[in-house]
Amino acid sequence: MRRADMGSLIVLEGIDGSGKSTQAELLCDRLGREGRDFMRVSFPAYNEPSSALVRMYLDGQFGAAPSAVNPYAASAFFAVDRFASYRRLWGDFYNGGGAVITDRYTTSNAIHQGAKLDSGRRVGFFGWLREFEFELMELPAPDLVLYMDIPAQLAARRRRGRAEATGAPPDIHERDLSYLEECRVCGLEAAEYYGWRKIQCAAGRRPRGADDIHGEIWSIIEGSAVI
Repeated sequence: MRRADMGSLIVLEGIDGSGKSTQAELLCDRLGREGRDFMRVSFPAYNEPSSALVRMYLDGQFGAAPSAVNPYAASAFFAVDRFASYRRLWGDFYNGGGAVITDRYTTSNAIHQGAKLDSGRRVGFFGWLREFEFELMELPAPDLVLYMDIPAQLAARRRRGRAEATGAPPDIHERDLSYLEECRVCGLEAAEYYGWRKIQCAAGRRPRGADDIHGEIWSIIEGSAVI
């Protein structure tokens, strides 16, 4: 049961290239201008030792394709990283009543690991994931999840541009377009199952402007009274 003095947890979620980081930055900028007290976190925590198995997995050390590691094992890699982050970095702030904004969370396992399963098996996986992370591992459940929906082809185009700009090699998730497309399908199924708020990030084949999307997000947050 949620304590009255607990903080709030807002998650920006979506497939790679959906614009999560941009929207997290815009949201935090606005909260800062308005003098709101908040903390921003992001997952995976690549600079922390707790992400070692995540980095090995994404680097392809357990296999060159996402399917090389089953969704339950891979979910555990990411969940342990989140557990360490919660206990060491932001749990005290959250439990003291603070607002936490995160780019990705337990919700990412639903999308990226659920995509490895046939559609008929995903509901069972979603239920297992909720019990595993929120009940057994005792990670806090989000108060609001904003699922940023975008066509996979458009997301892949953005991702290529980002890779060219940074020179960073793609991980095993990022270089597989068919996997990205399945993640988008699975993300929409997860949004329905968990009751996430969906944000349409494209109008047809054209992406919506970042400020336009931010305006919708801010309206939802104000209406939800989570901060």
